[in-house]
This record gives sequence, C-alpha cells and structure tokens, in this order.
Amino acid sequence: MKYACLAPIIRKTNIAKGIWDMEILCPDAAREAVPGQFVDILAEGYTLRRPISICGIDRDKGTLRIVFEVRGKGTAVIAQKEVGSSLDIIAPLGHGFDLLDTDKRAVIIGGGIGTPPMVPLAQHYGANASVIFGFRDARAVILKEDIERTGADMILCTDDGTAGRKGFVTDALDEVLKALRPDIIYACGPMVMLRRIAERAAKDDIRCQISLEERMACGVGACLGCACVTKQDDKTVYKHVCKNGPVFDAKEVVFA
Repeated sequence: MKYACLAPIIRKTNIAKGIWDMEILCPDAAREAVPGQFVDILAEGYTLRRPISICGIDRDKGTLRIVFEVRGKGTAVIAQKEVGSSLDIIAPLGHGFDLLDTDKRAVIIGGGIGTPPMVPLAQHYGANASVIFGFRDARAVILKEDIERTGADMILCTDDGTAGRKGFVTDALDEVLKALRPDIIYACGPMVMLRRIAERAAKDDIRCQISLEERMACGVGACLGCACVTKQDDKTVYKHVCKNGPVFDAKEVVFA
C-alpha cells in the first residue's frame, strides 16, 4: 500500500558535496516500506515528482531516511528544504529486494549514489554480509560508517585509490567469490557495473537482484516513461522500473 502525505523533515545533513541525508516522519509509509523501495517527492514549482531511494526504515520512530544527490533543479529545491518543513511524498513505491533469513550469506554492492538503498540490506544481514562500495574518489565516499556499524565485512573501492583500494567493485567481487559462495548478490549503481555483476553471478549460478536507476515521472507505472527491456520465457517484455522494479532479477534484465 502506498501513502500520500506531507512528511516533516526531522533531520538534515550534508554528507558530501551535493549529497544530502534527510530523515522524514511518515509513520504509515515507514510501517509498510521494505529495502529497495523509493519515495516520490514533489519539488515545489515542478509538476513531476523526483524518485529517491529509501536508505533507512525506522518503524518504531515512524521515519524513513533518504540520501540523494542534487542532479538538477528539482532535487536542488528539495535539498533547500529545512528541518521543520515538510516534503510532499508518495511512499513506499516500487518492488523492493527479497530478504533471505539473516543466517544466509549475502554480497551487497553499491556504486556511487547507488549505495544508499544497500544500507538496509547490510543492516539485515549484519556479519553475514560482504559489502562492496565504489566511488570516484575519497570526496565522494558516503555511508561508510553506516556499513561499519552493521558488522558487515566491507571493501571500499575508489577509481583513483584516494580511499580504500584502487579499482572497481567488480574486481573486488571476483576476489570475494573466490573465497566464498554467497546465497545471493544484491547490486545498485551504473548500468555498466550492473551488467558485469549480472554476468559474474550467472557464470557461478548465484542468485542476483539488481536495482535499476532510471528517470521516472509518475512513479506508479502510468506514464510509461521508465520502460525497460526484460526477457520472460524467451520473449521480450517491456516493464516499468517504477512499478515492476526498481529491483529485478538480474537474469531478467536485457542490457543494452
């Protein structure tokens, strides 16, 4: 079930250049939300809402956490909102990740601004998770401390080696898979990264779920603006990232 409401901002932090961390009060949405879903936020002065992934769910407090990057005028308007003001949201939206029992082994991979929706997964699996996060450089690193608090094993990668190790998350994934066979792999980030992860998971016949990043308009599958190509029973099927996703089985997605 999805809810439309004015959600007060109860915490706001600038965690990196152009990246904001907000906690919003929306008890109904927090009660229903699962990792991998998103909120659709109306930026004042604009018609189309902006989809932002859920980075944290606190059912006891009735709050959702969102971490987003300012990428245009709409997200810039949202970032200017202050604590005590409210966001016009619809949430929770989309199909989230499937959670296995906490004693199962998971590899969780996030690239850039694709890292926020992976935090709740690390919190779920704790020490049974191997988390691989990748960023351009040290200045772009976010949510490192959040992952460390979960007890998960973490590998931090940067393109230039200014934080963690130099290299790509897919290189780190190869090393992890040589040491263990997880029950599931989760990933969110650039499409080229997701494609390589999907190929690696298929090679070892490991279940893999990926969250696609796509421009959305309505957020509920009505406008057809976020269609993606999938395969089902050897047939090409167009699905909507906002409604059928953003989380898909990696074997289902047709990469361009």
